[in-house]
Amino acid sequence: MSPVVSMKALLESGVHFGHRTNKWNPKMRQYIFTERNGIHIIDLQQTVKLLDEAYNYVRDEVSKGGTVLFVGTKRQAQDTIREESERCGMPYVNERWLGGTITNWVTIQKRIFELEQMERNRDSGQFDALTKKEGLLIEREIERLDTRLHGIRTMKRLPDILFVVDVMREDTAVHEANLKEIPIVAMVDTNCDPKHIDYLIPSNDDAIRAIKLLVSKIADAVIEGKTIRSKDIEDEEMLAASMPAEVSRFIEDEDELEDEELLGESTLKYLGTSQKPKSKMPDLEDEDEVEPTSEEEDVEELLEEVAEENEDEEELTSAEEEIEEILEDEDEVEPTSEEEDVEQFLEEVAEENEDEEELSSDEEEIEEILEDEDEVEPTSEEEDVEEFLEEVAEENEDEEELTSAEEEIEQILGDETKEDDAEEDETKEDEGSTDFEVED
Repeated sequence: MSPVVSMKALLESGVHFGHRTNKWNPKMRQYIFTERNGIHIIDLQQTVKLLDEAYNYVRDEVSKGGTVLFVGTKRQAQDTIREESERCGMPYVNERWLGGTITNWVTIQKRIFELEQMERNRDSGQFDALTKKEGLLIEREIERLDTRLHGIRTMKRLPDILFVVDVMREDTAVHEANLKEIPIVAMVDTNCDPKHIDYLIPSNDDAIRAIKLLVSKIADAVIEGKTIRSKDIEDEEMLAASMPAEVSRFIEDEDELEDEELLGESTLKYLGTSQKPKSKMPDLEDEDEVEPTSEEEDVEELLEEVAEENEDEEELTSAEEEIEEILEDEDEVEPTSEEEDVEQFLEEVAEENEDEEELSSDEEEIEEILEDEDEVEPTSEEEDVEEFLEEVAEENEDEEELTSAEEEIEQILGDETKEDDAEEDETKEDEGSTDFEVED
């Protein structure tokens, strides 16, 4: 059976956060998982288990006709307590716990009756005859009582279960419930005393989300118990209702009664004279020999006419079947010589077409084989040859580069030699010119 609340939902709502370590109650040691940053962490595994127990207990008690009183007067829980209590139709206290609400319930109930009486007088217009000050005082009293007693106005007797949000804050309510021996289901934090709680739920009682989650689950348990109770009441009402005689005579025991209980003395004597006693069930043969009435005769005639019509229809269907067989025989007449020649010609043409298709398919297969051969992966020897050719091509490229470099060097040297020859010619010409000058 799956738990009422998952561990993930409890973590997201912050149920696992307790109070500071210096404010803890040692009696809550078994429900504490660890301590982190000076704050106690509640063991959620125990929370899930104990919440399931509390849920089942509340559901079972409500299914038996019990009532649950929701108590939560702290600011974080007031709205949640009011909403969930109204949703499940149970009384609640979310303002201030009046001392004696449980132990002195008679007095509290008198105050509720007084509040209702004052509201009826106000609505009927009796306050119009009073002075303004008296009317205001009564209005303030109505507001005060309605604020304190609004949640328990519908409670006609003491509750069967008390659900408390903060045990330390609601210690008066817990004490009164213990005096009246009313079971308590409560959210208990790490700073609380779990001694006087019957069904405790270790959880954070300060976070709004945590309070809303757990209170809503208890309200769901109340609603589920009410549905179970309503079904049981319906079943009881159905069983308690008087059954009509027409129906009851079929449901009662169908024990066969003897002849002595049904027949008189004279009849029994007459039956005793016969050799074989008659059976309790009427003879079927006698029923078959009963003369039919006029209505039964009409029905029999109608059935005979319908049977004759069906026979006519069967004859028609059989005639149609014979006609169809004759037509099929005509369709199966042997063909003439001309028709045979035509059929032979068509067969020859079909064979030629088949031969052509086979040839075309053979050609396609040959082309596929050739393509597959072209796509055959090269062997290791072919790969070696290809690598050798690539190396030779690279060497040829290197030789071409060398030859081109040598040609460039030769061109450069040739240009330099030409320049040297030109310079030598110039020097020779200069020398010749100087010799000529000297001779002159």
